[in-house]
Amino acid sequence: MAYAARAGKLTTAGVWLGGALGLAIYWGAGWAGLGLLALFFALGSAASSWRVADKRRLGLAEENKGRRTAGQVLANAGVAAALGLLSAGFPTFAPLGGLMLAGSFAAATADTLASELGNVYGRRYYNILTFRPDVRGENGVVSAEGTLLGLAGSAVVAAAYCLGHGWGPAFGWLLVAGTVGNVVDSVLGATLERRGVLSNNAVNLLNTLAGALAAAGCSGLG
Repeated sequence: MAYAARAGKLTTAGVWLGGALGLAIYWGAGWAGLGLLALFFALGSAASSWRVADKRRLGLAEENKGRRTAGQVLANAGVAAALGLLSAGFPTFAPLGGLMLAGSFAAATADTLASELGNVYGRRYYNILTFRPDVRGENGVVSAEGTLLGLAGSAVVAAAYCLGHGWGPAFGWLLVAGTVGNVVDSVLGATLERRGVLSNNAVNLLNTLAGALAAAGCSGLG
């Protein structure tokens, strides 16, 4: 919280809400869960700051000088916090809850890296629904480079989870979770967000929920 406030990564409200969500995550998932939150925050902040001058020149930089608001904090970590509370209240749910929590952060990381870095390194941009060329930075527009960078972000989260819980099928499940969340985010962006039905924060929240549910689904199938 102190670093986020001092470095200007979060607004004041974002700092305090982030602290509250972090406590909920720690309560149910311990240091491992809190570590995943910190990892997402570090990767997301680095991606947002990377070549920010180029993003500003192209009109692709985040608003509010890149400082994440309370709404953005809730959108990215709200599902994880809810899973932390459920895990604390129902200990038998905790193992699955921890995996779902990791799935939500895999999805959030994939989306953030695909967007922030894809807008820098992408060569061709396509509408996720029609696969026709579209405008870089528009909702629902993807690139091959951004998709691969998002997958790499999911892999980092998956590796961090496995370091704390042991290597096994969970690594692949979290790659799937991150990819599913990223695709859901893009589809919602190309449809409901473009029409003004959903805000960007709502889309990001559903992205993390999709990642959490995908991780649970993979676990059930496995």
